[in-house]
Amino acid sequence: MSSVRYFIEESVKKNTIDEFLWKEFERAGYGGVDITRTPLGTNVVIYVMRPGIIIGHGGRTIKNLAKILEEKFQLSNPQISVAEIEVPELNPYIMASRIAAALQRGVHFRRAGFWALNQIMDAGALGVEIIISGKLRTERARSEKFRAGYMPKSGDPAIKYVRKASVHAQLKPGIFGIKVHILPPNIKLPDQVEIFDASQPSDTAEKVEEKSEGEE
Repeated sequence: MSSVRYFIEESVKKNTIDEFLWKEFERAGYGGVDITRTPLGTNVVIYVMRPGIIIGHGGRTIKNLAKILEEKFQLSNPQISVAEIEVPELNPYIMASRIAAALQRGVHFRRAGFWALNQIMDAGALGVEIIISGKLRTERARSEKFRAGYMPKSGDPAIKYVRKASVHAQLKPGIFGIKVHILPPNIKLPDQVEIFDASQPSDTAEKVEEKSEGEE
């Protein structure tokens, strides 16, 4: 098997597992999964708002889940751990699910989009982009974007820092797609510029001065 085909199949498998977990644990506030292969097996970290639902009474649910991942998705010796999401508004899966739930309740898509946008930005995100697509107002499908803050579109920051999630909602006009991209806080971007006050000595200037005094 070529390396390209291997990575494609691994990506498809991860997306399939991600979709399965989202459907199974949506009520637990599912927020994504990290899958890492090790020589001893496969580490699976599931992010949720309510870990107790996944763990189950006496760990019964998580044991059954490990069996399903091993038999259905061919994960070797899956070791599952559950991580609690501290700030749900900064998790794209949770916010996309909330938008989908609002649309299913009959909330207008623009109201749901702007509500989620404000919730994410108020939580401290540096940037957010929400895309809602489907038969929004007419029989012809279209999409509408809601943006705020700064959102890198290419390069290493877009791959490394931007959190992404896609969720689908079944409505009477058809299936609606919701995509949420979030740039979390406390991220140092390569094009970020820092401005120092010339009247106040900076830490860099003090270090240079101390170094020159030590050399003398």
